[in-house]
Amino acid sequence: MANDDQGEAEAAAPPVLIGRLRRDLGTLESYAALLGILIGAGIFTVTSRAWTLTGPSVILGYVILLPVILATSVPYAAFLSTPLGREPGGEYTHISRTLGGNRIAFIGTWLKIISYIGALAFLAIALADYLIQFAGGRLQPEIHRLPLALGSLIFFYLVHIVGVRWFGRLQVTMCALLGLSLIVLIVPGLFAVRVANYQPFITHGLGGLASSLTLLFFSYAGFESLAQTAGEVKDSTERLPRVFLKGITITAVIFVLMSVVAFGVLPGSRLQTSNAPMAEVASVYLPAGAALFVTFGAIMAVTTSINSTMLVPSRLAIILARDGSAPPWIGAIHPRTGTPIRGLTLTLTAATLLLITGQVSLALNIAVFALVVLYFLHSLTFLLLPRWNPRLNSLIKISLSSSLQRAAALLSVLAMGGIIAIQVVQDLRTLGAQSLRQRLVGHSVTSVELVLAWGLIGAMLYAYGRTRRRREVKDDGVIFAELETRREKSDGD
Repeated sequence: MANDDQGEAEAAAPPVLIGRLRRDLGTLESYAALLGILIGAGIFTVTSRAWTLTGPSVILGYVILLPVILATSVPYAAFLSTPLGREPGGEYTHISRTLGGNRIAFIGTWLKIISYIGALAFLAIALADYLIQFAGGRLQPEIHRLPLALGSLIFFYLVHIVGVRWFGRLQVTMCALLGLSLIVLIVPGLFAVRVANYQPFITHGLGGLASSLTLLFFSYAGFESLAQTAGEVKDSTERLPRVFLKGITITAVIFVLMSVVAFGVLPGSRLQTSNAPMAEVASVYLPAGAALFVTFGAIMAVTTSINSTMLVPSRLAIILARDGSAPPWIGAIHPRTGTPIRGLTLTLTAATLLLITGQVSLALNIAVFALVVLYFLHSLTFLLLPRWNPRLNSLIKISLSSSLQRAAALLSVLAMGGIIAIQVVQDLRTLGAQSLRQRLVGHSVTSVELVLAWGLIGAMLYAYGRTRRRREVKDDGVIFAELETRREKSDGD
């Protein structure tokens, strides 16, 4: 009878996650994950687009954003140095454990998942376009773009399914090739710079420079994805904080050097009309083979971004499932491979649907705005940490003084708040100038509209999940009470 009761109790208990993540990543793989997601399609396309707003002072824009991004990364480094740095939750765990509730953290994480899925679909299209160009006319965009994009998603999906160790090995290899292409682009390019191309340096005044910062921020967005590797990096609480600060600095130096070469070699007007601006820059001072290698480097930049982006939604699903904010099966980890196969499959399916339906913009257009809002909330939460969770605050182990940590978080709050304000003003202008139908037809639905729409969906999912969770707990209580009654009756007999 006791065994039967135990079996019934186990059957009544809510399902648990099977397996656990494996710590197969080291420092090198962590740097590759961070640099790969940052030096992606953004720097190869955004730089020339930002020129229309401010001219060659794009170089200055990257310099201005560096302390802002570093300041935003300090709260991440601080949280990751605590025991929270052993799990892949990132902002979700940081915010929820500080504020003592899951609602705000869930909505922010939900928007992040949507934005990363949109970015994944966008990067797949970008990779397909680069491959078509690299093929030199042997492939046709209207025929081969979608199959190539879908094929790239499936390839990286399979890499992640096999195990995070293979993700790390592939990421390091692709980053090494990317690094070589950047050396080929930058070092000779510095000797081909013409100072006259920098005149005038700021073309549309301080207002134009300020407007370009929102666009240039796209190049830095996504740095926080490194936090989602916390459950798979050895000694994550010690390694990841250092990788954050050093990796972002290295990336900023690369951005500045690439911009110096790009605008110093070719006029901005020519870069603006190019489909592959960095490759065209390289063709000015490099032989054909070397210039082609730079194009190959652009392909590596996109593939490293896809590889890192594929990882994020499934790791967030793990922590949501563990907290009861999502069904347990979503966060299941395969016991043999140590990978969240179901979460990865959902990520692939969602990105594939966006590609097939041509609705990538519905998820991509909130990407930067949603991340900026999340950065704002994360830094604000860090400022509240000493008062709201002093015990967690006492566990921070980074070398920066507490006053410097607070100053960095405050700078981040002010900067992210400013970017949010700029984006809201731009969206309000769009709302006043275009009808909803025009925005839908032109794939220009504003970030504010999409955040509100996706946020409402997330709120409903959260409410449903919590209601279902409470019902399961209540049902379990009734079942266990019945089992206890049977046991007492059996003992009496």
